Amino acid sequence: MTNEIVVITGPESCGKTTLARQLANRWGAPLVNEAARDYLQEKDSYQKSDLLEIAKLQYIMEKERAASSPEKLVCDTDLLVILIWSEVKYGSCDPWICETFENCFNQKLFTRHYILCDPKIPWQPDRQRESPHNRDELFAIYLKKLTDYKLNYSIVKGEPHERLQQAVDRFN
Repeated sequence: MTNEIVVITGPESCGKTTLARQLANRWGAPLVNEAARDYLQEKDSYQKSDLLEIAKLQYIMEKERAASSPEKLVCDTDLLVILIWSEVKYGSCDPWICETFENCFNQKLFTRHYILCDPKIPWQPDRQRESPHNRDELFAIYLKKLTDYKLNYSIVKGEPHERLQQAVDRFN
């Protein structure tokens, strides 16, 4: 039996963390938190080199949680978010991030499924968020990347309880 890694992805303030926590609780599954949150907590700004450090932390956290071979592992983002953000903000992405992201699909022990969160919910400001006005544009970039890489994904929309039900229905 192949185990599943369920990755919650999408633009800023689209409900990723809420959905990731809900799914982990519902399934009793381990949760891999977003590494960027803790990494950037004490910083006033960041550089492109910080994205590589965040990517490495995110990857290590996922690998450590996956090592216990849970039936399902829920990830509040993964390298896709960092790859897209780097390309959008800096015009390019570190090769390590790109290569490691692509290698994630070659794992035989886990299948990956992405849940892309629609951004049509109210913006929740916090000091780490930067892009309240281009969430639809970013959503389109996520959708294109998921399609270009031929990744297994589904889209969730609506209120938090509706998104949760759509995600749960996808795995039943």
